[in-house]
Amino acid sequence: MPPKATLPSCFLSSVDGKQIKCTYCAPFEPDVRKHWIQRTSLAAHMKAVQHQRCSTAHEEQQAQARQAQLRRDLLQQEFISLQQLSALKDLGSHLEQQDREKRQSRDSEQGEPGMTGEERAMWTDYSLHGATFSLGEDPSERVHTELDEEINNFRLQDARQTAYELGFGSETDDNNDTSTVRTEGLAQDEQYLADILAESYKNSPFDSLDDERPHVSDSQWAPYESKTMFLLDLLLNLPRLRISESLMKVFLWIMEQAGARDVPSFYRLQKIQKELRMQGGVSTTKFQSVQGNVFYINDPREIIAKDWSNPLIRPHIHVYPEIPDGPVSEVWHGEKWCKDMDLDTLSPMYNTGDRHFYVNKLTRLYDGSLVIPFRWIVYHNAVHAESWKVIVDDQGMATVHDEGEPLMVPASEMTDNYFDLEHGHELPQTWSAHSHANGFPSAMLNHLREVAGGDPLYTSFTDYFGDDVSGNRSKSWNKHWNAYIVHRNLPRALLQQQYHTHFISTSPHATISEQFVAFKQTIESTHQEPVRVLDAATGKMARFRIFVSAAPSDNSMQSELSSHIGGGSNLFCRKCNVGGTTLEKESTEGYESLFHSGTLQSKEKILKSLETQVDQACTGVKQHLLACAKVMKEANRKRSTEDFRSELQQWVHDHQDEIYSSFLTLKGFDPTKDTPIEILHTILLGLVKYGWHLTHKSWDPTQKPLYALRLQSTMTSGLSLPAIRASYIMQYANSLIGRQLKTVAQTSVFHVHDLIGPLEFQLWKAIGELSALMWFREIHNMQLYLDDVDVAVGNVLDLFAEIDPLKIIQKLKLHLQLHAREDILRFGPLVGVCTEGFECYNAVFRFCSILSNHLAPSRDIAIQLADQEALKHRLTGGSWATSQNEWISAGYGVQDMLVKHPLLQRLVGWSPTTVKSVGASKAKPLKQGMKTRPIVQLSKTKAPHTLNYCSFVATSEWIEGISFVTQSKDDCTVGPWVFAEFPLNTELLVGRVNEIWISNTVSSQSIVILELFQVAASRHPTFGMPFLTCCHGEPSSMLLPTTSIKFDFNVQHDCLYAGCTASGSKPQVQEQTESGKTEMFVEHHHDTTADCFIVNMHAFHNAHLIRLAVPRTLSAPQPLYADCTSKHAEISARLRTSQGEKRATQKENREAKKAAGHSIQKEAHVGEEANVSRKRKRQLDSVPEGDQDELEVGFD
Repeated sequence: MPPKATLPSCFLSSVDGKQIKCTYCAPFEPDVRKHWIQRTSLAAHMKAVQHQRCSTAHEEQQAQARQAQLRRDLLQQEFISLQQLSALKDLGSHLEQQDREKRQSRDSEQGEPGMTGEERAMWTDYSLHGATFSLGEDPSERVHTELDEEINNFRLQDARQTAYELGFGSETDDNNDTSTVRTEGLAQDEQYLADILAESYKNSPFDSLDDERPHVSDSQWAPYESKTMFLLDLLLNLPRLRISESLMKVFLWIMEQAGARDVPSFYRLQKIQKELRMQGGVSTTKFQSVQGNVFYINDPREIIAKDWSNPLIRPHIHVYPEIPDGPVSEVWHGEKWCKDMDLDTLSPMYNTGDRHFYVNKLTRLYDGSLVIPFRWIVYHNAVHAESWKVIVDDQGMATVHDEGEPLMVPASEMTDNYFDLEHGHELPQTWSAHSHANGFPSAMLNHLREVAGGDPLYTSFTDYFGDDVSGNRSKSWNKHWNAYIVHRNLPRALLQQQYHTHFISTSPHATISEQFVAFKQTIESTHQEPVRVLDAATGKMARFRIFVSAAPSDNSMQSELSSHIGGGSNLFCRKCNVGGTTLEKESTEGYESLFHSGTLQSKEKILKSLETQVDQACTGVKQHLLACAKVMKEANRKRSTEDFRSELQQWVHDHQDEIYSSFLTLKGFDPTKDTPIEILHTILLGLVKYGWHLTHKSWDPTQKPLYALRLQSTMTSGLSLPAIRASYIMQYANSLIGRQLKTVAQTSVFHVHDLIGPLEFQLWKAIGELSALMWFREIHNMQLYLDDVDVAVGNVLDLFAEIDPLKIIQKLKLHLQLHAREDILRFGPLVGVCTEGFECYNAVFRFCSILSNHLAPSRDIAIQLADQEALKHRLTGGSWATSQNEWISAGYGVQDMLVKHPLLQRLVGWSPTTVKSVGASKAKPLKQGMKTRPIVQLSKTKAPHTLNYCSFVATSEWIEGISFVTQSKDDCTVGPWVFAEFPLNTELLVGRVNEIWISNTVSSQSIVILELFQVAASRHPTFGMPFLTCCHGEPSSMLLPTTSIKFDFNVQHDCLYAGCTASGSKPQVQEQTESGKTEMFVEHHHDTTADCFIVNMHAFHNAHLIRLAVPRTLSAPQPLYADCTSKHAEISARLRTSQGEKRATQKENREAKKAAGHSIQKEAHVGEEANVSRKRKRQLDSVPEGDQDELEVGFD
């Protein structure tokens, strides 16, 4: 490929060289996203009218700058000359004064002979005051006069006062404080003089008092005064590279010693950070719970507002439910947003630019018909309103037709809103009785329009996560309860980034329920006073309210949020009423009920139950009620019990917010339905962990290393897993975390077939199948998908019951799988509500906890993480309001820093949303010393052996590639297995990528050489998965354009069929050096014609696409038992027998232990009597014989 042409001097190039930035046009373009353009657009940009205008303006600015520089140079030279002249003038004045004094003294004593008195007086006045003689105006004198005036105006003789008047420093140093003022409005000469003053004072005595030095502001790095200050603040607020204050002081000292410019003191740096926190940060508020625990909370209103005012995030905010044309992939595709959610919590209006249309208000369409919208929804990629039709009869009576299916009205067809109809006196005069009965006329008095104050009004949803986390990195447990949120209106892909996980509060004392009270009060304030913010999408003001969409957490925390006692209770499910006593669950009916979802719970049922309990036993507020009862009883001891009871009940009624969980009283949130099963804790740390324990606990010392060797030989292409560390997994088999369990779930079935029993092997097949289904990113056919999930869940439960019947009774996570259908319908794919992002954010919290002062950890951690939020907002170009209610953003230097430096993007957890072009290829990098890539003719590649080689030009020139982009937007390299479309008839092909070639003449054209295979017509007899064989029993390949590759997937070599064993030996590498030891590895035996590869249906990567590509007969889960009810009855009978025998044995042991205890007590009693007898005998022997009778009477 020829080298790229040299860029004009006015252009900057990105790191990868694909984008360029015009320095002439950038200052005139407020949108930072438009600063960078594709390099291929260079010629078009140079010819653009806008560029020509910017070039002209730039040249004029340069000319003005040169003239101003000449003036400043002259001014500086004249200033220096004037200082010298002033010194000479002072010296001359002093000498002249001495001369005059001498002459005056001589004249007064002697006088001039022959002079009259008048003459002597004249000469005396001349001696004292001199005389003025004019020969015309001297030009140089005029220049000096002007300089004198400018010096006097600028007060150059008083540099500190001049700096203060120009906006630098402080007039007084009583408080040792300095105000930093931006100087964009200063003239160029004033700015230059201020720079001179700042430079001249660097070595002055004030250098040790940092707050007394003038601080020059640079708009490029606003709101920071300099690039140095920005970088230091950035260094202090990196989430995963936190540094201590002591280390920062060392950095500042090193910079000062190295002669760096604009190095502040540490005190100055802290002061600037405090000012930034006040100007555009996130406020941290103190809160005290009802239980008396004190903690601090970061304002969620300001956190969400930053998303709305951020030009990089606002375009991704989705404000309405959506009926997707394609697959279900986001939470706003689920039934909660589209069907079940309280209509008052959804975004209530639609903004056309000049009109606001609100729900529940009469609206007229272009055709003159009237409707009442009740839900805004996106349908066919356009905003529609689910509406009821309104018919007005001849008498002017309006009737709402709210029966049957609602109308789906495009928002573009609406012309007049309720306000227009009201002012045009076109509202119906009366409403029918049916309309009044259903509350339509009263609902039109919607207060939200008044609350919005003329601004567009939307709703932002959050997911609230709570968990107990250690604040230490060591094994010493330092418990904190942490609360995080994400902005649920953003797509799932963005929410998986660390940038979009937001800290709310932490406390070592206050529980999540206590902290949620403060969060609830804050977001409920937005329901009456919506947050006003600059909408980055429109550039105008808008308002939003905040509601909670879901609360993803681990199962114990979700039980607490639902006011549920937990998984150890008789009724162990927070979502339904399944369960009972142990004997009831062991019965045939009770055991069968555990394989089905029971009657679903709701927050209304839980509140009613709690009210009954509080009325009877006052659970949770017993101390308060006892104290109240004691006070009332002491006040009047004659009052009856009923009086006490009624007054206590009234106290309970007045303090319901303090008694009942805030999760149960929050509008739009039901903890029994909005705590979806969490795939990390329920699948990986549940089913997979149970199966793994059942598997490895029975292995002997020879089986464990064999499994490790097989696991290490796994073909990882298409698995999206980190490097497999098989020896680590086997060594710490009882302590695996989610990352390792992902590896086990996707690969173990291929390695344990001869290491475990048949039931355990079937269990691994069922667990892997269900796990892959749960990790679907998109659901193309909801009904088929839910049917597959139901079958897979049933197989897993049946096999666990068959292996260990007691697990169905004891393990809540097994039963929760039955509620997967409900949660998927409500929220879409469960991977969208997983907690892995929250769990990863715990590392960021720990860094802040370690470097806090540990005296006020809740406050210190909250402030630090609030500063990180503000820094991220500034880096991404977000706006914030000043004290004058002016919305500003950071300088272009701050914003460009994130764009230009991918390292910084990774450090702050930001992944830019880049649009990948399907088929785009990347060439193989040049080797060291090479200047051009080698060009190869197609005939010199493997292409001549392909089936369609004749369709290409043999002498065409190509460059070797290393990767390309598939239709699924995955980066595919050489070696992976892919599904592809045949260009002529879109027939699906499957094969392995052997080579990638990029055209030397047309860089956008690239091809792959695909080694072809075919999907067998039946499943693999052992693993039950589709498998691949050579086409027609002989190897073949085909040339395909990269744009025809659909997606990559994982296959595993059929080692069982090929007879692969751990027969290989290789040197063992330690510390990147061959240690001299050898280690075994599995050698895959390959046969070009008889090779068999298994399509890994347990792989999480592209699991949804694999099932679309292979026939359903080869991918759909198969029920394990035809009659599950009979099987469950058989298992329950076996369970009752085993448990009965176990209880009988335990009873016998208890009775034997009790009998042994009685025997020990009897022996102890006999021994005590013997001791008494021996004691009496000794006493009798020690007294005379005459006194023994009296002593015996005393013993009796």
